[in-house]
Amino acid sequence: MKDKHGMQTEGLRQAEESLYAAIVSLRDETECRNFFQDLCTPAELQALIDRWAVVGLLRQGLTYRDINERTGVSVTTIGRVARFLAEGYGGYRTVADRLRPRS
Repeated sequence: MKDKHGMQTEGLRQAEESLYAAIVSLRDETECRNFFQDLCTPAELQALIDRWAVVGLLRQGLTYRDINERTGVSVTTIGRVARFLAEGYGGYRTVADRLRPRS
């Protein structure tokens, strides 16, 4: 089976695993910044930054409207982040707890 770009499904799985391994191999914030700036377009990187900012503001208990006013992030995106924070795979929560435990 191929995806729309012609890659074999197995090749996509291996590429995904390779990406995660690459991220885990980064040693500090500078390496991480450089990698993501190479990997992402400015718009893609900004979208990731926006979502991560929303995680922190949701954990502080701000309303969607307050978050939208502070960040300019759409209410739709805020809702998606909130849904994954509450019912997703636990990735947001894991990292947020490690970096900034709730008071």
